[in-house]
Amino acid sequence: MRVAFLVAPEGVEQIELTEPWKAVRDAGGTPHLLSTRGGSIQAFNHLDKADTFPVDQEVGRADVEDYDGLVLPGGVANPDFLRMDARAVAFVREFFETGKPVAVICHGSWTLVEADVVRDRRITSWPSVRTDLRNAGARWEDASVVRCEDGPNVLVSSRKPADLKDFCAAFVPEFQKVSA
Repeated sequence: MRVAFLVAPEGVEQIELTEPWKAVRDAGGTPHLLSTRGGSIQAFNHLDKADTFPVDQEVGRADVEDYDGLVLPGGVANPDFLRMDARAVAFVREFFETGKPVAVICHGSWTLVEADVVRDRRITSWPSVRTDLRNAGARWEDASVVRCEDGPNVLVSSRKPADLKDFCAAFVPEFQKVSA
């Protein structure tokens, strides 16, 4: 199981990157860090700088076919930067077009709004993103995890860091189905 983690060069909520990353590794998978620039990314603990992480590949050079699933961590700034990058948005959209599973947490769903892939889908997020998702046609729910299956597409979403245990338990099996 090879999993793409897409983040901006700065602003990702560290725990929303590291806990799903660990869950993929613990399941025998290979996480792969993609960003809009090479080098390293700067993670945050809410608004404070945290650790840096090396980028495996720039999103513009990545191929969706190389991955079994996509994780979009949150953080307030991270998805805002991603949704302004056409390559990142196209990469996300291609996961939906090819029917591969996507997992998103917290503010990460802003990138899904920009990719225009939430219409008529059930989803959850950080509460302040609720109106944006509803305006984009999504059916927002207040739950620790929402699993939405729409034809070949499976979207797993969660609200916040406190939901990470449930989030990881829900998305890892979906990604394993693709790699089996």
